[in-house]
Amino acid sequence: MADNQRDIGEDKSLLLVDDDEPFLRRLAKAMEKRGFEVETAGSVAAGQAIATARPPAYAVCDLRLEDGNGLDVVETIREKRPDARIVVLTGYGAIATAVAAVKIGATDYLSKPADATDITNALLATEDELPPPPENPMSADRVRWEHIQRVYELCDRNVSETARRLNMHRRTLQRILAKRSPR
Repeated sequence: MADNQRDIGEDKSLLLVDDDEPFLRRLAKAMEKRGFEVETAGSVAAGQAIATARPPAYAVCDLRLEDGNGLDVVETIREKRPDARIVVLTGYGAIATAVAAVKIGATDYLSKPADATDITNALLATEDELPPPPENPMSADRVRWEHIQRVYELCDRNVSETARRLNMHRRTLQRILAKRSPR
């Protein structure tokens, strides 16, 4: 614990931006225990307002927020504080969004569910070292299930359209959707 606090540095300000209120509260509490001075925002607008008024040394932004894209908050932080270390979180891991996040100035990119330890490791990793791999990465079955769920939601929960876009039989998709999510 003391080791992490020494690595944080003088400015311990951390901005957390996520529209999932329970997750935001849990993460804020966990990051405070690790020595950060946390401010939270539940939207792009609130995140940009805090980033403009008090640019943080560290930030964790969810990619998809109800009022827009978390990358807009990343851009605002980068403009106000170029040395900030920023981690982008998303429930939908995709290479294209990871590349966009890093190009815009994110230090790292993590898929949800990421815990406070993974986030702290990513925030405090030095430029030349990669953070250690997550302790409990998603299984391949879980990643597949998450992808199917995402496409299903994007198709407004239309099974036929989802099956067509995923190039799978409608009944196979129905069976997958009826099961519980894999671990």
